[in-house]
Amino acid sequence: MTQDVRPSGAPFKRLFFALSLGEEQRRGISQWRRGLGLRSGKPVPSENFHVTLLFLGDVDAAQVPAVCAVVDALRLPEAKLRLVLDQLQVWPRASALVLAPAQAPLALRQLVYDLQQALLPLGIEPSVREYRPHLTLSRDFREPLPEAGEAPAFHLVARHFTLYESRKGRYWPLAEWSLTQ
Repeated sequence: MTQDVRPSGAPFKRLFFALSLGEEQRRGISQWRRGLGLRSGKPVPSENFHVTLLFLGDVDAAQVPAVCAVVDALRLPEAKLRLVLDQLQVWPRASALVLAPAQAPLALRQLVYDLQQALLPLGIEPSVREYRPHLTLSRDFREPLPEAGEAPAFHLVARHFTLYESRKGRYWPLAEWSLTQ
């Protein structure tokens, strides 16, 4: 597996935790997005659809086992996470068109907080921004909110979450944790 290298010569990986989607969900969202008739932006490939939990950024490759170990030690939710993506939004600052939930479930917010706290001893600082779960439909999107012929209502049931490496526009799963006992 190819690794990027810091100026110091130390290899690193660009990491994030996310909820993945099933093939049927990805197809449904992709088909719904086509109905928007988007003329600008760069559509996210459907195989990259996910709901980010926590973006870690560039992490020394040698720290990946420690990251996995602290997550292994976490007390995870004992039930599947349920999330409804029912809001189409333009995030001008990020130049993104996203699907988001009207309300983030408490169990989801708690999981994100627990991940943030568990990683602090490793020197991985959480973002100072409030967590806003979303699925990115298009990047470099600088248009007004498109009109949807059909309101979004995508019900996601997450049975696990995954640690991904982002490399050259593709996401590679490195580890996975079950959300069902």
